[in-house]
Amino acid sequence: MMTLLAATWYGQEHRFLGLDWSWLDLLGLIGQLVFSFRFITQWIESERKGESVIPVSFWYWSIAGSLILTLYWIGKRSPIGIIANLPNALIYMRNLHLIRKKKLAATAAAASQQPREEG
Repeated sequence: MMTLLAATWYGQEHRFLGLDWSWLDLLGLIGQLVFSFRFITQWIESERKGESVIPVSFWYWSIAGSLILTLYWIGKRSPIGIIANLPNALIYMRNLHLIRKKKLAATAAAASQQPREEG
């Protein structure tokens, strides 16, 4: 069913809610929704903890949304959109690397604090 729907949308525009939609517009909409979901996850986590925090999932949603939006802009052949979105994914990946590095350092520090048994 989804393949049939995708095949009927490919290369055509359809009118919905008074707007013109194509498969590329749907991709852009999905990318924007994924990208926006990062703020919802950040808000939920901050409410749970009672303070402003950025959960690790924020960075994964950011990467996914940024890459989907980059695909959208590639489809639109817009250098401005591509340049505006693609480098962001690298920054988000770097943030994940720094988070992982900090956790590994904390784990190593905790392990070195454990008393050793001498045999």
